[in-house]
Amino acid sequence: MEEDAESGVEQVDADPGLIFEKIDAWVDGFFRLLPNLVVALVVLAIVVAIGLAVQWGARRSLRGRQREDLGAVMGSLVKWAIWISGGMLALTIVVPSIRPGDLIAGLGIGSVAIGFAFKDILQNMLAGILILIRQPFEVGDQIVAGPYEGTVEHIQTRATLIRTYDGRRVVIPNSDVYTDAVTVNTAFGARRSQADFPIALSDDWPRGVEVALDAARSVDGVVSDPSPDAQALEIGDLSKVIRVRWWTDPTQAEVVHTGSRVRLAVEGALRDAGFTIPRRTDLHLDGLPKDP
Repeated sequence: MEEDAESGVEQVDADPGLIFEKIDAWVDGFFRLLPNLVVALVVLAIVVAIGLAVQWGARRSLRGRQREDLGAVMGSLVKWAIWISGGMLALTIVVPSIRPGDLIAGLGIGSVAIGFAFKDILQNMLAGILILIRQPFEVGDQIVAGPYEGTVEHIQTRATLIRTYDGRRVVIPNSDVYTDAVTVNTAFGARRSQADFPIALSDDWPRGVEVALDAARSVDGVVSDPSPDAQALEIGDLSKVIRVRWWTDPTQAEVVHTGSRVRLAVEGALRDAGFTIPRRTDLHLDGLPKDP
């Protein structure tokens, strides 16, 4: 380093020899680490292969038990655990001065920071795993979760996907599904529906109940066990009400279609039997002068 007499500014002289010495030291260091690098790459390749094999085995094993989504989630978690462990092992091979204990300690501190940063993601992941293990519902079940109703398509690590009856997909965070109330419409083999049928006050109420019950029993799609039933429900100002209850396959399509057939059959049977179906009449006073 020399000082310019006129300007008083120090000048730095480049030393090519020093530069070449640094480059030579780097090259020597690389060749000294080359065997370690080769061994680390071989270890990484083996670890990656093991992780993929474990993931494939988990998915294949649970797919045969109708638990494909659980297999995908658990296989992915185990795969990443194996890969992270293998990466730490490879790093200690390349840099022998790094001890596994130091890496584990650093990973523990980093896990706390990651936990705070990705709190919602980890919460949804844990909820998804619990849903898959406990199985309050399965893929293919029809559920009501909050304002959404449809068929469960997938249960992923972050969210549950349902297909609504009008052909839309809803993605619901697993934490919401796990902590809120969920109605599983297809949890059991049959689902009950009901409808009310008014008859005139002068009509024979017990006979109307029998006619309505016989009509409901004859409808295709109404199961015999549990059997349908009909009840004399209440007497209103203009009518007496017969309530008919019946059971069907729990899927939404079957509930809707069978319900339509039951309503048509019961109302038709009541009419054919001579019962009067009261109609609501409202009196509208239009065109009358308003009060001053």
